[in-house]
Amino acid sequence: MPEYRAHFDAAVAFVNGGGLTAEGFRLDVPAADISEDELARLFVGHLGLALVGSVELRGVRIVEEQHRGSRGTAPADTAPDSGRAGRVIDLSHRIRAGLVTYPGLPAPVIEPHLTREDSRSRYAPGTEFAMDIITMIGNTGTYLDSPYHRYADGGDLASLDLATLVGLPAEVFHLTDASERGIPATAFYDRELAGSAVLLHTGWDSRFGTPAYATGAPYLTEDAARHLVHQGVALVGIDSLNIDDTEGAGDRPAHSLLLAAGVHVVEHLTRLGDLPARGARFTAAPPAVEGFGTFPVRAFAEV
Repeated sequence: MPEYRAHFDAAVAFVNGGGLTAEGFRLDVPAADISEDELARLFVGHLGLALVGSVELRGVRIVEEQHRGSRGTAPADTAPDSGRAGRVIDLSHRIRAGLVTYPGLPAPVIEPHLTREDSRSRYAPGTEFAMDIITMIGNTGTYLDSPYHRYADGGDLASLDLATLVGLPAEVFHLTDASERGIPATAFYDRELAGSAVLLHTGWDSRFGTPAYATGAPYLTEDAARHLVHQGVALVGIDSLNIDDTEGAGDRPAHSLLLAAGVHVVEHLTRLGDLPARGARFTAAPPAVEGFGTFPVRAFAEV
């Protein structure tokens, strides 16, 4: 189904004096034929304004555009607590021999342990198997970081509680038109995020597997990581090279803050643009490997 957003300027006057103006404001709307009165009501509700005397809208344009999570405009079937539906969206990159996930890290090597041809001599006629060996670094494809990845005394993959990895309410932030690489804390101020999987859709996954993926990638700023920890999120995922800025001084504040607080980190997601801003359920569970900090996941969302 197509989604629509309104672009407009606005002037608000309050009954007890004072006013507020907005230029180039954008707001999710439920339909293309919304009236200006209804648009004004949604605008006031989205901002949580009180004692409004009048609202004047100018230059209203309704465009077909993906919703970004404006308050009060989500249809009932995408409300955060509406339960599960039947569509599953795969959010993981495929792993193959030679795949370059992060420049400078080794690519996976896949080789046979037992070929189908060799197995025929071991089993009854018509019965054959293939058994293969994959050698790869844990940071391959779409993967999850546990606290052990960053801290020697942090929990490893085997210690993770499945309840914090499966069926999490997804809060998706569509940031493909952001003007800065660093995603600030203020981008999250309009939502309650406790217990959620915060998924950052930057569109950088379109470069995955190319040299362009390695430089200029979006990332989560330190103040944003601190805010998400304070909000009590369960997981943060991004469709970019790294949750941190890899072109900075070498510190990794987002990893450090999130993993110290037990917040899971999932990197190199894909297809986040297929998810609504709210209402999906997110799952990313790695195998329970002891003494290991990072491993690929089959990340997916139920919409």
